[in-house]
Amino acid sequence: MEYVTAVSHPRSEAAGPARGGRRSLALALLCGALGAAVALLATRQRWSEGTAAVAGGSFPLTARGSDVTGVPAALAVVGLAALVAVFAVRRTGRVVVAALLALCGAGTVVAALLGASDGSALDEKAAQAAGDTSATVHALSHTAWPYVAAAGGVLILLAGLLALRHGRRWPAMSGRYERDSTPRPRRTAPATDPDRPEDLWKALDRGEDPTGP
Repeated sequence: MEYVTAVSHPRSEAAGPARGGRRSLALALLCGALGAAVALLATRQRWSEGTAAVAGGSFPLTARGSDVTGVPAALAVVGLAALVAVFAVRRTGRVVVAALLALCGAGTVVAALLGASDGSALDEKAAQAAGDTSATVHALSHTAWPYVAAAGGVLILLAGLLALRHGRRWPAMSGRYERDSTPRPRRTAPATDPDRPEDLWKALDRGEDPTGP
């Protein structure tokens, strides 16, 4: 009986990690960019609402996410910058930036969840509307937008974890623009044939003396 031995090709073995690196790169970019966009959008929406007693009546009040806390929006911007910076650094720097990206995502989640039940922003608005620092808001209710911001933070966190896990296989932006330090040979002007009129004209265009040695 004849036995056939399968020989693995080096290119096929290297193609697997390369494809995995491209998939993780695309997923990290998608999660990071989408997470930052979702978190920023959510902080501009209404997070809480209630009423304040003003001049014997009820005055409706609302608070956006940016009124409650500015941490999620700030961390989303920093996380987006870290996502871009991942490709500008290598080795240890890439690990540090990837860790920063993951921390931005985790911080966005925590800040958004803490703001989901915060009523201090509406209390401040109630005090301003009533002209009384002790005034508080009544019939306080919250929307789902803080949890949307937290979901955006989860996506940023996922992008950071992917960068920590697979970032060493991703390309570096700076590598494309590095110039070779080896000296390049200087171009020498072609020899001029005085018997050819076209060579004489070319020499004059270059500022050379075609009659010289």
